[in-house]
Amino acid sequence: MQKRTRQYEVMFLISQSAAADFNALIAHLNEIFARAHAEIIAMKKWDERRLAYEMDKQKRGVYILCYVRCDTRAIAGMERDCNLSEKIMRVMILRADHLSPDEITARDGRDQLATEAKLRAAEPPRTESVSAGAPRAAAAPTEPAPA
Repeated sequence: MQKRTRQYEVMFLISQSAAADFNALIAHLNEIFARAHAEIIAMKKWDERRLAYEMDKQKRGVYILCYVRCDTRAIAGMERDCNLSEKIMRVMILRADHLSPDEITARDGRDQLATEAKLRAAEPPRTESVSAGAPRAAAAPTEPAPA
């Protein structure tokens, strides 16, 4: 049977916790594409925003947009791998036949992804302090002492 290769647009929704280790996340996405024998044409961070509703106890998410070329029979396996991944909250795969190769390569942002991965790795991990008990009372304004 003859291989039928097409261009696809793949949009990933990644949780904030998975995006904290950006290098591992990009490596994970590359591994998913490698298993499907997909050629990555372009990949970029599309946006980081508040979700319309809470998913998997996450209120914010990172969107990664990829353009790949692969066999049409490999798409089902790629989608299955994404659904089984704990790092990927949602995935949407669409055919991108309406875009020319020049238009797709113009959208490539892998350099920016590498820069952001370095920046995220350099910044200290965020820790949120959680206090147990009642909230602190506001300090009363001090009045000048009588003379």
